[in-house]
Amino acid sequence: MTYRAGDIILPATGNLAADSGKSIFLEESYKQKTGVKTFRWEIPYPCIVQLSECPEIPRPTASLNEPREQGAQPAPSAATLEFKKNLA
Repeated sequence: MTYRAGDIILPATGNLAADSGKSIFLEESYKQKTGVKTFRWEIPYPCIVQLSECPEIPRPTASLNEPREQGAQPAPSAATLEFKKNLA
């Protein structure tokens, strides 16, 4: 979404947490050393410039601290990538 804050147009992404009928509330969660923090902000209807819906992105279930599976093939290096011809 994009919204107006004074004379500035700003982008915003987040989950729609609530709709009061006068404004919407976006919410974003993030991890810090002390745990998961949630940031929520209110955007009044008159300030909304563009609102679009995106499909939900699945959250990764693997931990960064867990070892990778043995036998998984590594990603190819940039030198071995080949571009396909545009058939359209």
